[in-house]
Amino acid sequence: MRSYSPDLTPPWKRKKPVPEVPADVGLVVEDAGTGFCGAVVRCEKTAGGPTVTLEDRFGKHRVFPMDPAAFLLEGEPVTLVRARTAAPRGPRLTASGSIAVPDAKARVARAGRIYVEGRHDAELVERVWGDDLRIEGVVVEYLEGVDDLPAIVGEFGPTPEARLGVLVDHLVPGSKESRIAAEVTDENVLIVGHPFVDVWEAVKPESVGIRAWPVVPRGQDWKTGVCRALEWPENTGAAWQRILGSVRSYRDLRPELLGAVEHLIDHVTVEGADSR
Repeated sequence: MRSYSPDLTPPWKRKKPVPEVPADVGLVVEDAGTGFCGAVVRCEKTAGGPTVTLEDRFGKHRVFPMDPAAFLLEGEPVTLVRARTAAPRGPRLTASGSIAVPDAKARVARAGRIYVEGRHDAELVERVWGDDLRIEGVVVEYLEGVDDLPAIVGEFGPTPEARLGVLVDHLVPGSKESRIAAEVTDENVLIVGHPFVDVWEAVKPESVGIRAWPVVPRGQDWKTGVCRALEWPENTGAAWQRILGSVRSYRDLRPELLGAVEHLIDHVTVEGADSR
């Protein structure tokens, strides 16, 4: 007769089994070895075993082997397995790539603000970062250009508790915008920008369904020139709605804009920038 030896290890000393989690597209996990965090893009079979591709919020892809207990899901080790269905599970992402907070209420608006140059800039920031901004209590306002930026900053009166962030189009060395930005020296103001003539260019061409953004000759209205080159109706409002409608998440934006906006949000939400 075979003898039976009971497991006398106390329950609190027993190792917990590592759960298996389907690697559904959109699932956000962290590679335990490198700390790389991203959403599942795809799984593949290779000669060395199955792999999973993760994409971080800046659009960078990394491929990892699907080893046992190799990933963290909400801080707990898991083993990823190939998904049986395409339905995503686990944390959901906002359009900016952040983990969504279900039923989160908007925070009371902070004293700090983010200023952008125009209405199109504001609408694009809202499209991608709107959920994040409401949770953080950050208000985005748009200016009609930055020619009067030093006076606008002075009128706002930034302080450590009311920081100001400004997003500027075409902020490159030697440009008019760079010269204006250099006039603002308040340490509570952060001015960042992107190199594009207009925020339209910050949307990836492939997302809009074009090969590249056209080169518009100097002296010609850039937006009108784009419409002509692409053989779109010369209605810049309708063109913008077409472009904005092609943006579903941060994946549709160029890294130069992504990094700039993330930097501004960090600046105005830093500890000490309290709500009024």
